[in-house]
Amino acid sequence: MDTTITMTTHIQTPYFSLPGLFQRLANLRHTFKDDLLAGITVSLVAIPQSLAYAQLAGVPAYYGLYAALIPTIIGAIFGSSRQLSTGPVAMTSLLTAASVAQLAPHGSEQFYSYVILLALVSGLFQIAFGALRIGVLLNFLSHPVLMGFINAAALIIGLSQLPTLLGIPSQQTEHFLLDIWQVISHIDTMHEMSLAFGLSAIFLLLAFKKFAPKMPGVLITVALLTWASYALGFAGIGGRVVGEIPTGLPSLSMPPLDWHATMDLLPAGFVIALISFMEAMSSAKVIALKTRQPWNENQELIGQGLAKVAAAFSHSMPVSGSFSRSALNLVSNARTGMASVISAVFVMLTLLYFTATLYHLPKPVLAAIIMMAVMGLLNFQIIVKAWRANRDDGIAAAVTFVSTLAFAPNIQNGILTGILLSLSLLLYRMMRPRVAILGLHADGTLRDAHRHELPPLHAHLGAIRFDGALRFVNVSYFEDAVLELERENPEMTHILIKSSGINDLDASGVELLSNLVTRFRDNGITMMFCGFKRQVQEVLDRTGLTDKIGVANIFSTDREALDYLRVRA
Repeated sequence: MDTTITMTTHIQTPYFSLPGLFQRLANLRHTFKDDLLAGITVSLVAIPQSLAYAQLAGVPAYYGLYAALIPTIIGAIFGSSRQLSTGPVAMTSLLTAASVAQLAPHGSEQFYSYVILLALVSGLFQIAFGALRIGVLLNFLSHPVLMGFINAAALIIGLSQLPTLLGIPSQQTEHFLLDIWQVISHIDTMHEMSLAFGLSAIFLLLAFKKFAPKMPGVLITVALLTWASYALGFAGIGGRVVGEIPTGLPSLSMPPLDWHATMDLLPAGFVIALISFMEAMSSAKVIALKTRQPWNENQELIGQGLAKVAAAFSHSMPVSGSFSRSALNLVSNARTGMASVISAVFVMLTLLYFTATLYHLPKPVLAAIIMMAVMGLLNFQIIVKAWRANRDDGIAAAVTFVSTLAFAPNIQNGILTGILLSLSLLLYRMMRPRVAILGLHADGTLRDAHRHELPPLHAHLGAIRFDGALRFVNVSYFEDAVLELERENPEMTHILIKSSGINDLDASGVELLSNLVTRFRDNGITMMFCGFKRQVQEVLDRTGLTDKIGVANIFSTDREALDYLRVRA
């Protein structure tokens, strides 16, 4: 998953115009070779990752393979990004497990049916977002909040695999950190062979990443350690393995519908729709930046939503756009959505002919794959940068990080806390924009007197600058600032409002200015303005406030106002 938010070009394409794969069938002979190689390459990573993420979601391993089949094809057909790879991903899998665990015990048939139902609910949310063209509203999830959540979730994902890696049975309660502490405190009961397989997997994955990054390290690691598990009889000595995977393709049928469960899953479905699309959007933005190909966020919402619905109808789990597999698509020179279709074909071949070879795959190896996958998500430096850029952003990121850890396994509460806090801080900033008392700088311009250590303008003249839209949320703050300037300068006869920072004016702002002009005029003080933006001046003209202020008291620039006041003040 990418963590960089970058401005890229969007296009508006008609919905259900089958962009991606079908749109480019005419050029198939020119792109098929590149797509074939990319699809094979991605499938070598997708198959073991799918098994691992099914384990993270708390469902049987074959759910992950099902999620990498039909949903991958649907995402390629209906999405707008040519290289975005849809399928099981770590963050969505963790959210799935945490959400459903509140309604049903792990390992039960009810748990599995609720996972399928959650795929349907979250998919319908995304389709609705896209159809109503409200993808832009997802920007309410600010980058600092997203980074705080991602870092906390990455830690939770990694720590959640400790019991499997160590071979220690663990309880899953409402307090994730206490559960992990219980595992650590009983480390003397660990299964040594499980730890050996897990550490071997980590060592091999790191070695491939450093010395042979172009080789399918994940697949080779899985193959070697599955053979070792079979040779050593790992399952027979208490080791946990994937076990039997049904041979054949998933059957298509209606998801198990339960009205009460659906109502209970609505909040979780909304959060998964939000977070999983942020994952997909991050990948799509990076792809668009590197390929200079446009994409459409509302079309992508529909594509991702349909992929989730397809997962529900094929007895699988919620899916999303994968950053790691999409990046591999890009590096492998995938040209169209056909690359994702080819990747799904190889998953299909695995389900038809190779499931028996996965029986002895050790679950500690899958835990190691998950832990290695989320290591790249950890980036605490970006939270520090947010703090340096803006104190409020730093607070939002830190609070989101801490609350996500504290609420775990209910990590959706962490992201909701972050969103509410960031919006509250935004509203607070809007209520209290920057106000500066002005002085005359040596270059003849009006500057912040406090920052530049400038003397007062004149005993009879005060000047103030307001940096922000003058709306109902901050009119009282503006009024207090102007009245304070009047109280501190009892001999003042003219007040100049430098208005270049006011970029919008609503009815409350008009009413306030009208009342201030009247009040100061009754007290023998002339209120003057300079530097109104055109859109603000048009509001003044339409409401008659220009006439009330007086055209002679409105100036285009600071210099015009100062030249006039030198004579009058």
